[in-house]
Amino acid sequence: MIRHTVAFKLNHPAGSEAEQNFLDEARKLAAIPGVQNFECLKQISPKNPYDFGLSMEFASQERYDQYTNHPDHVQFVRQVWKTNVAEFLEIDYTPYAE
Repeated sequence: MIRHTVAFKLNHPAGSEAEQNFLDEARKLAAIPGVQNFECLKQISPKNPYDFGLSMEFASQERYDQYTNHPDHVQFVRQVWKTNVAEFLEIDYTPYAE
């Protein structure tokens, strides 16, 4: 299992129509095959500069790679992410086995 997470700050004012449009577009990523447990999250802690997060899981590295290369994801990154996101932190986790 892989948990893909990204925390981000947008170029738009809080509560703006542009902010909502971005989040609506981001939620469409949940429809890409292999995406499980998709969440669009709002940051509530002042401990970091990010305002939102996306979290999703994949059953395997193969499914994660398919998502990364899926045309809908590639288009989202190119046309939506790059033009709307001011800064971000991406972290991919897998369960830690002792």
